Amino acid sequence: MSVDELILHRRIWRGRGGHAACRTLPTGFAELDRYLPGGGWPRDALTEIVPDRYGIGELSLLMPALAFLSVGTGNPGHWIVWVDPPFVPYAPALERSGIELDRLLLVHPSAAGNDAPEKGRSGSDAGHNVLWAVEQALRSGSCAAVLAWLESANDKALRRLQLGAEENACWTVLFRPGATLRRSSPAALRLRLCAADAVIRVEIIKCRGTRPGTVVLERPA
Repeated sequence: MSVDELILHRRIWRGRGGHAACRTLPTGFAELDRYLPGGGWPRDALTEIVPDRYGIGELSLLMPALAFLSVGTGNPGHWIVWVDPPFVPYAPALERSGIELDRLLLVHPSAAGNDAPEKGRSGSDAGHNVLWAVEQALRSGSCAAVLAWLESANDKALRRLQLGAEENACWTVLFRPGATLRRSSPAALRLRLCAADAVIRVEIIKCRGTRPGTVVLERPA
């Protein structure tokens, strides 16, 4: 078969049309929405957020989107799951952000029952339990969003989470330590956050559909 015949073959993909448009969720921050393809968070994909340290306002970036999901506008009756958060969520602040508290589900893998694959108290076992909990939440098909604080995970595990997010149309956000930026990730979006005075510097490390860059946002009061 000649090259011309091969190009014209009906089973050959010629790359027309570029990437298929993905569903997005507005971030609630105009500057960030303008930068991200589709005007918001990649909704059916994995997002990784790497703050310099926890407590610099990283959750404030998610509040508008979580409020939208919690009232059932996008997925009526679906849960917003938090897996292994490092701090106890402050309910009054969540309510002020417009989040319906009865849609939240907190999961602490270290206190899981007999079904969890917990083997001990080591960091690797704890990370395994967090991964297990996230996968179970995604497979349930009953979640609008899953947030997880994950210290370690190999590429194979992250790809399973990415696939689960896509197949179950669930916005999945992983908070990761800084060391993970030295390794590749299948996440559609990777952000590094730095706080200084009254602003948060959002560094886009990886983003499908656009170049890396930086967006500076005002820190919430």
